[in-house]
Amino acid sequence: MAIAQNPAAGQAVSEQIARFIAGFRSMDIPDHAMARARDLLLDSTGIALASHGYEFASRAMAAIEELDSGGDSAVIGSPKRFEMRNAALVNGILIHGLDYDDTHSRGVIHSTASIYPTVLALASHFNKTIDEMVTAYILGVEVATRLGSVVKGGFHQVGFHPTGLIGAFGCTIAAGWLMGLDEKQLTDAQGLVLSMGAGSMEFLNDGAWNKRMHPGWAAVSGITAATLAKHGYKGTRLAYEGRFGLYKSHLGADADYDLNLATEGLGQVWEVTAISVKPLPACHFTHAAVDAAIRLRHRGVKHEEIERVEVLVPQEVIKTVCEPEELKRKPANSYEAQFSIPYLVGTALINGRLTLDDIEPPALHDPDVLALAARTYYRADPDSAFPKYYDSEVIVTTKDGKVFREREAVNRGASDRPLTRQDICMKFRDNALRQVSPERAEMIEFMMLHSDGAAKARSLAQCLGQGDMVVA
Repeated sequence: MAIAQNPAAGQAVSEQIARFIAGFRSMDIPDHAMARARDLLLDSTGIALASHGYEFASRAMAAIEELDSGGDSAVIGSPKRFEMRNAALVNGILIHGLDYDDTHSRGVIHSTASIYPTVLALASHFNKTIDEMVTAYILGVEVATRLGSVVKGGFHQVGFHPTGLIGAFGCTIAAGWLMGLDEKQLTDAQGLVLSMGAGSMEFLNDGAWNKRMHPGWAAVSGITAATLAKHGYKGTRLAYEGRFGLYKSHLGADADYDLNLATEGLGQVWEVTAISVKPLPACHFTHAAVDAAIRLRHRGVKHEEIERVEVLVPQEVIKTVCEPEELKRKPANSYEAQFSIPYLVGTALINGRLTLDDIEPPALHDPDVLALAARTYYRADPDSAFPKYYDSEVIVTTKDGKVFREREAVNRGASDRPLTRQDICMKFRDNALRQVSPERAEMIEFMMLHSDGAAKARSLAQCLGQGDMVVA
């Protein structure tokens, strides 16, 4: 079902989206989009499992356990059960906590990290099938990625994190479809979540953990908004284009954005197939530079001989991964390191790789990496194709005056250079085995990729939560 190309006069964007979602059926999604969605869900599951080995996960679990009044919703990688919204919050933290989760390049949003926890909790609660869960996930992705694309990366420039802000709208759509909301209720739900979506980029200045909770909070907001609308609670109609709607309130009345992109190609172009899976555990904006640096290392460039490193990056990402320079050159913790071009490029030039272990102590205090980071500079890339690609170029000048260059024009994992299912399975296994046995990892992989779509999402949730397998 494609959205009408000429909507009725005066029809709000939220109403156009609601009309498309309310009439949608699982069978309307092509097989290749369904298969890609399962790949993305498997990837995020592995990351959630790996996150249990980190302090942020144990502290989040402890906090939510204190707030929780009891429920039966699964937490990925844990036998604990929480109330539905609390489980979604924790799962969002686990998926996004390592900054290893997928990205939609044009929307500049980690859509899976918020929508997956939403549909896992709700599909299990309402005893939906796995196909219905995946359908709801895809619908949330289709809307969220388009809403993010409207601003062409503009949210980051004014300090908002679209994964939390826009993610709340995608979660609302996914939740609303699973709940069977009608057009009016879906319109109300989008208007209501306008008052809930959030996400500040201030964490960049001190490596705080705020960003890790943004997707989970988007999931909480989406479930809440959809449930309120289900019971007739009225929401504003002009959620997007209103005088104080999403874009004008967050970007200003004179901001550059294209609202037509919010619904363009709905039901015809499947943005879920354009989502990039991360091959590296760091901010996606840094990947091209890291891969270029790794190639320089493999070409024989030795860090002891480097006088200066210059990295060309898209103008739009400078505030996120290059500034403030003094903090980026000497990150205080792993989270700061994941958003630091100097540290990550230095690590790649010295080690010829970037793994989860390379952004944790004692690697963070490696004197050679820090010395090279102190000699690493940046400038805006005049030839960047951002946001289509998160491209970059690394230029190394040695002490004897030789210059070596490597350009990554299309970042690895991008929609035009995607990771294969085999690549994704390898990444999943590497992450999953940090938390679960090989047998359980194999079981999760099978259920996510190969189970009958008629099987129940509750069975999948119990498997992910380390419960006994339940026959659907």
